[in-house]
Amino acid sequence: MSSDTAANATPSGDSTAADSTSAPAAETANVTATETATGTAPATAPVGANRRRGPFREGERVQLTDERGRMNTISLEAGGAFHTHRGFLNHDEIIGKPDGSVVVNNVGQQYQTLRPLLSDFVLSMPRGAAVVYPKDAGQIVTMADIFPGARVVEAGVGSGALSISLLRAVGDNGYLHSFERREEFADIARGNVETIFGGPHPAWQISLGDFQEEVVRTEAPGSVDRVVLDMLAPWECLDAVATVLAPGGVWINYVATVTQLSRTAEAIRADGRFTEPDAWESMVRGWHLEGLAVRPDHRMVAHTGFLLVTRRLADGVTGISVKRRPSKTEFDAEDVNAWTPGAVGERAVSDKKLRRAARDAIAGTNVKDTPEVTN
Repeated sequence: MSSDTAANATPSGDSTAADSTSAPAAETANVTATETATGTAPATAPVGANRRRGPFREGERVQLTDERGRMNTISLEAGGAFHTHRGFLNHDEIIGKPDGSVVVNNVGQQYQTLRPLLSDFVLSMPRGAAVVYPKDAGQIVTMADIFPGARVVEAGVGSGALSISLLRAVGDNGYLHSFERREEFADIARGNVETIFGGPHPAWQISLGDFQEEVVRTEAPGSVDRVVLDMLAPWECLDAVATVLAPGGVWINYVATVTQLSRTAEAIRADGRFTEPDAWESMVRGWHLEGLAVRPDHRMVAHTGFLLVTRRLADGVTGISVKRRPSKTEFDAEDVNAWTPGAVGERAVSDKKLRRAARDAIAGTNVKDTPEVTN
């Protein structure tokens, strides 16, 4: 679970925040003569699209799958090698090959090589905080209706997993302002975002500070389409969210515990400026497929967090209260403290691990582009 977050924009630069005004040079799309003649190819590709095409390049991450289905993700280095108890595979055997190639190591072991999908990248990228799982990120994008060109603010950047999904949804012409309290997390997130997009994203701005204080300073009232919070106490941000969120805008929260879920829902109801909140969790169970042996997998991705969504009402309007049986709605300190990360056994991340993760994330941005080959 990522930390609470917020703003105080860090200056953009080589190793600092990717401000929304500091877009990288437009990438040139790989356009064939046929695509040009038929008008099916754009003149330029969206940021990061070219990173997903073409032969493998030095510095890229590649997913290796052996003959027994075991997967490893490596970063390609000229002259490097991938070693196992069954021999070694030279990275030079992969660099320059097309995506989806099969290569052989020094003792004949075959490996299938593929670029990691977003879901693969998120689960293997350097991290300082627990990531928002792909199953939850997909639901956040859909259920919060994150559309191309949307203006979105996000708090709780963590390692940048959700930021990547949000940036893909809003597109190059959208706007995502992410807030993070811890500089180490911001560095890790920045490195991971720049790795998968091939550089700073033109729609992204990341700021350091406290969300409820800084978002009202940096965003105009009613100017934000969507608010996404991944933090310990989202109920503390009611006024800030109500100020910047446009009427009809969506506010979605990602929380880990039942107490957080309940307290956030009751605070939203009591505030009166939002619709009745909806909440759910999702569980994903894979299936084993082998001939007639078709059955559920023994392992599954079960509870990771709860999602709670509500919408901003127009100014001066009081939300309709749903009639229900009376129940306890007050929380004391014992209720809240019983479900803090420390109380449920979540380990604190050491500064040493955060620094190492930040170095690994930044190292992933060093991909050497190969000259394009035209027919």
